[in-house]
Amino acid sequence: MKKIITSLLALLGLAACSQQGYENTDVNAFASRIENQDVILLDVRTAEEFKDGHIQNAINIDVKQDGFIEEAKSTLPADKTIAVYCRGGRRSANAAEMLVKEGYKVVNLEGGIM
Repeated sequence: MKKIITSLLALLGLAACSQQGYENTDVNAFASRIENQDVILLDVRTAEEFKDGHIQNAINIDVKQDGFIEEAKSTLPADKTIAVYCRGGRRSANAAEMLVKEGYKVVNLEGGIM
């Protein structure tokens, strides 16, 4: 029984480590991070949502559009941290996963701007 529990805990630990690769932050920590000039702010909502309001100085690249990664790679510097957000947190988490796979260091606003 002890071996089973140990194996399960090890498996859960590996799954938790491999899931993200990016940092989730709350609103206060996110606000603090984006004050740094070495951080690029990325809004991954639609262009219409972006026009309705966004965080100042944000770059808009819609994560649901074909070519998201190609546009991100041609727009976002690889040597900067990317602070990504959306409305509710799901799209930004998806974008964060994609960006991490491309070698970016990413901070995600957990729960989005709502």
